[in-house]
Amino acid sequence: MEDRPKRGYVSRLRQDNAEATRLRIAEAARALMLERGYAATTMGDVAAAAGVAVQTLYTACPGGKPGLAKVVYDVTLAGDAQPLPQHARPAVQAIIAEPDPVRKLARYAEMVLTVIQRVGPVHGVLRAAAAATPADGALHDLLAETERQRRTGARGPAEHLAATGLLRAGLTVDRAADQVYALTSVEIFERLTGVCGWTGDDYREWLTRTLTAALLD
Repeated sequence: MEDRPKRGYVSRLRQDNAEATRLRIAEAARALMLERGYAATTMGDVAAAAGVAVQTLYTACPGGKPGLAKVVYDVTLAGDAQPLPQHARPAVQAIIAEPDPVRKLARYAEMVLTVIQRVGPVHGVLRAAAAATPADGALHDLLAETERQRRTGARGPAEHLAATGLLRAGLTVDRAADQVYALTSVEIFERLTGVCGWTGDDYREWLTRTLTAALLD
């Protein structure tokens, strides 16, 4: 019985070390990929930049380079390397706790903007690499998986609005989720800000208004 707290401490220390290593690897790889592109970023370069052995890199990123790209994407998307479910994160909890439906969607739009600004450049690098290497099945699979994850994530706000009685009458959760998925795509953000010259605030305000009109009575 006396050993349990000690074992718990050691376990937590190992987890903290693993998270720190994963974060260091993701940050090093992201910087290199944004600077050089996906194809020109080698596992050896990332290991050196992160200060880890190449074998440690392969252990932390199963699947080789596509596995590394997945770690970069996942950590960038979350903003950290903690194994914390999306619904348990503070930004999502604040959205759930907000009683006013319009302010609820405004909080959601703010979170979307923050995430897209973080992950958009990485997504762009991976899309460009996939377009240049049609035969790289693992990279194409990774991009397909990110879209599946986005579609799954889009059900969260739709189901929450339905459960709280705020979803527009006659609108199904499936159709609401489809609209959330489409409106929050990286590609729309890129076109509005990169082509049309919108600011982040412009995008956030537009997304709030559009989601409000589409999802609420």
